[in-house]
Amino acid sequence: MQNNELIFVKKYRGLFREEFEFFFVRYQIIRILLKLFPPYTGNRIRSALFRLAGFSVGPRTIFWGTPNIVGESIYSRLIIGESCKIGVECFFDLSAKIVLDDFVTLGPQIMIITGSHKIGSSSNRLGENIRADVEIGKGVWIGTRCTILPGVKIGDGAVIAAGALVNKDVPSNSLAGGVPAKIIRPL
Repeated sequence: MQNNELIFVKKYRGLFREEFEFFFVRYQIIRILLKLFPPYTGNRIRSALFRLAGFSVGPRTIFWGTPNIVGESIYSRLIIGESCKIGVECFFDLSAKIVLDDFVTLGPQIMIITGSHKIGSSSNRLGENIRADVEIGKGVWIGTRCTILPGVKIGDGAVIAAGALVNKDVPSNSLAGGVPAKIIRPL
């Protein structure tokens, strides 16, 4: 290798490592394979492939579409219980752990976010990274296009109305909705 080529490799090795740090090969293979299936078909095949790739997915759980997953250590940070139903075009940010207990139903286009940032100085408002787990209890139903923010715990049997922005814990057996989400009534 010539000296100029060696300098190029040394200079850009860190850049390439950084750019591909969160490229998860097993997950990308799953995404490619599942593009063969339109939404709402191959639901159990999706679950089996996610298990095969190393995700913790309980029995009888189905995916109506292939979720978008980002973050670090994705295989250990997503825990899905049994008999869950995951809607199309869901988004999981795995900066921290996401736990879905048994019988959870996520409508289409749900976003579950576990990472954020503090507000920085006036010269750079993007401050220090914040990570917090999200826990969704047994039997919870989350309506279409809801956003769940870092650190939220949703209690067993709760229902989140479509379009809600959940930034605080929701107690068990309650209906919550709105932006930001508020408790509408007990169930």
